[in-house]
Amino acid sequence: MINRKQPPDIKDAAAFDIKLPSIESFHLDNGIPIYLVPAKEQETLQIDWIFDAGIWYESAPLIAFTTNELLKNGTANRTALQINETIEYYGAFLNVRCDHEVASLTLHCLEKHIINLLPVIKEILTSAAIPEQELEIYRQNGKQRLSVNLQKCDYVANQYIEKYVFGADHPYGRYVTMEAFDQLQRDQLFSFYKKHYAFNHCKIFIAGKTPENFETLLNTLFGKEEWNGRQEIIQKDFSLMPASEKKYRITNDPNGVQGAVRIASTFPNRYHPDVPKMQVLNTVLGGYFGSRLMSNIREDKGYTYGIFSGLYPYNKAGSFCVMTEAGREVTEATITEVYKEMQRLCDELIPPEELSLVRNYMAGNILGDLDGSFKVLRRWKSLILSGMNENYFNNAVHIIKTITAEELQQLAQKYFVKDDFYELVVV
Repeated sequence: MINRKQPPDIKDAAAFDIKLPSIESFHLDNGIPIYLVPAKEQETLQIDWIFDAGIWYESAPLIAFTTNELLKNGTANRTALQINETIEYYGAFLNVRCDHEVASLTLHCLEKHIINLLPVIKEILTSAAIPEQELEIYRQNGKQRLSVNLQKCDYVANQYIEKYVFGADHPYGRYVTMEAFDQLQRDQLFSFYKKHYAFNHCKIFIAGKTPENFETLLNTLFGKEEWNGRQEIIQKDFSLMPASEKKYRITNDPNGVQGAVRIASTFPNRYHPDVPKMQVLNTVLGGYFGSRLMSNIREDKGYTYGIFSGLYPYNKAGSFCVMTEAGREVTEATITEVYKEMQRLCDELIPPEELSLVRNYMAGNILGDLDGSFKVLRRWKSLILSGMNENYFNNAVHIIKTITAEELQQLAQKYFVKDDFYELVVV
């Protein structure tokens, strides 16, 4: 009998043998790859249709993002209202997303309704109309949102720091302008849709409970035709053109009480071997609530409500960025303290207790991220779209468990060089 008065032993998260659950895969008749993480314990289902249709491939600003947004706003046979009413009738949710490299449609629904919803998705993907009137509504709403956002120092800082790090003409540094909305043309968007939302640029990811004969249903709807034709995409190449100056101070809201602070540098792409190691160092510096930046600048100095650092390794390049909003009069002092914490990591070894805490925090996060088929699919999706496999995941877990304080110090000395960083304050 279990002794209810005796608490269970505490086991460090880092001590668990963390394994990425497997994923099933197959191909439709026309070659579209399908990736499936099945789950019988839940009645819900998530399906992602992912295309090589990200910002990287557009010929002018906003084309990729706008095309993705307007896919579900009308087809050859249904209006935007009819599509939305059908999705809502079945209690489903359809989301669109456009990232740097890929764009996607994601459907969340109950398993019992999928047979009624898949024909709607097929229609969206194979006969999107991108109506002129919907483009005009999108243009007006987009300009209104941008007008509001440009009054926010935090939003402006996010736009400008990427421009400084990558260059204004690079897909990773490009940002939205009023002129970009005005220059959008329906013919451009429709051409982008036909070229990039074709069957041979599609991958389908599925998680949850699937009905009987689901593979046959998918193949009937999406695998029997070369919908939108077999399109060839030329992989574009862009050179990084970072800004020559390193320090920027911009006045955006003269009456504001806070300033947005960004301290950023370039970093290698996601395939570089330092990426998983740097994730550990980043967590120590500013990657969680107990980080050094939070302890110093929030808890001790009281300059901000929150400060974080992040590593952003994309397919072609990457960045490292410290971000916060601090009191207007202490933005410069905040920057000084950030550099102090970086220098401490260069000069001093991380104490064993702190490194153990970070290991357990990161391992615990991974364990949480593997709880349920939807989260497992998200992990696999990131790996597959980057051309990786479970070996990358296993290596990252191994690094979290075994990286030493000496290795982290060497990493800090390599990447925390003050002269390499761009400073931006928007007040």
